[in-house]
Amino acid sequence: MDRCLVPPTSLDESSFERMIRQVAALAEVGEGPITIDLEHLRFIDPYGMVGLLVLARYLRGRSLEPIIRLPRSDEVIKYLDRMDFSRHAQGLCSIDLAALWPDGEYSRSVHSDVLLEITPITRAEDIHYIVDRVRERAQAILTLNLHYAPAAIDGFVVALSEVCQNIPEHSQDVGYVAIQKYFYGRRLGKNLVKIAVMDLGIGFRASLAPKYATSYKNWSDLLALRLAIFEGASRYDDPGRGQGLAAVRRFVERWKGKLTIRSGVARLGVIPPWDRSANRQTSLVPFPGTLVSIVLPEL
Repeated sequence: MDRCLVPPTSLDESSFERMIRQVAALAEVGEGPITIDLEHLRFIDPYGMVGLLVLARYLRGRSLEPIIRLPRSDEVIKYLDRMDFSRHAQGLCSIDLAALWPDGEYSRSVHSDVLLEITPITRAEDIHYIVDRVRERAQAILTLNLHYAPAAIDGFVVALSEVCQNIPEHSQDVGYVAIQKYFYGRRLGKNLVKIAVMDLGIGFRASLAPKYATSYKNWSDLLALRLAIFEGASRYDDPGRGQGLAAVRRFVERWKGKLTIRSGVARLGVIPPWDRSANRQTSLVPFPGTLVSIVLPEL
């Protein structure tokens, strides 16, 4: 019997939890192929795309063989390719590139002020090049589309860079980052930028445990997230370490944006008035690593 992961027709942060629940159920069945069926997918954002890559890595790590079934929608296929999803998925999944590129690869602009393609965050020795690329593109996207003050953008981009830099340093895993600008006409009537950063590392609870766990009676994923996001907690004693997420949170609050972070069995975030998500969740299906979503609206 074929084993399939079937996402909803719209795959973003609000719907991705369904994918994690499906993965948890299928991963218990045993080794072998598993199809990620994107056939009916109509919309996917950076969180959905980066999340699919993280899920594929998770499956491979459990001796499951992910197979991508491509969307029927040409627009979704073109967007997946534009964001370099196909290039990174090749190393993780079986994927039919002939179906993806029936007439050869799609043309693209080398530089963009509306998106940052999916960018792997790998070994620590490569991180400065990666961070420079993320910083340069993020700065252009936020400046041209959201009209934030230049000094504030500089501060946010530095904080975002630290979040990316923490992946090889703290999580002990490979991660991904992606950015896209959208126009939310129905809900906000303005531009917004979505940023996704994810890894399959040890997560906040394990990372902070050596320094903080003995100080708390009920050490948990939620408590570790709260310390990292609201108090700038770090596993290191160096002054200034661990401020990346806390700084991101302060900028998100200032701009009335949205920040959510999922780690272990918990999700914690900063939720603006225009969004109806819960600001914290516990007892989620266990999933390794850290899944970060940042949504910034135009001023």
